[in-house]
Amino acid sequence: MKKIFTLKIKKQNKGFTLIETLVAVMIFTSSVLALIAILSTSLSTIVNTKQKVIGTYLAQEGIEYIRNMRDSYVIYEKDDTGWASFKDKISLCITPNYCGIDNLKPPRQSNSLFQCTTATPSIPSTCQLYIKDGNYNIKTGGSVDSGFTRKIEAEPIPGTDDEIKIISTVSWVSGSSPKSISFSENLF
Repeated sequence: MKKIFTLKIKKQNKGFTLIETLVAVMIFTSSVLALIAILSTSLSTIVNTKQKVIGTYLAQEGIEYIRNMRDSYVIYEKDDTGWASFKDKISLCITPNYCGIDNLKPPRQSNSLFQCTTATPSIPSTCQLYIKDGNYNIKTGGSVDSGFTRKIEAEPIPGTDDEIKIISTVSWVSGSSPKSISFSENLF
């Protein structure tokens, strides 16, 4: 009698078990969450940087406007009273007072420089800047609050009648923390 040997081959399951699948899903999910966290931080950094750049330009614009005002008074006065006229105009802004500028008006126009009022919960500061057509200025028709406030201060330099320190400060809120940037320049 002949014996036939048969081999019994056990069929192996080549698929994933439930635990292996859950571990793979967990690894994938944590990778996606890490990527989302990095993107969120990057977007926040971009917004903060954009606000800082805009604030820097607005503060520098304040200095440039006052410098232009000084130059306009000194150059275009008929006699040698230009510096005195400029000092008279900028006296509105002597610390602790501060001023705003209407950069759509010529620097020598009477209401181009004005003393700011302090903000209250219901009324914004008159130094609040609004944006219309890409331009930042005081409120005009159809403009939207930019979130920036610009204050111009003047400090006479002790011991001299021919020098004034101009400080341009721009403030805004980034997230929940207030931010500001200041530029100063001594004008002669």
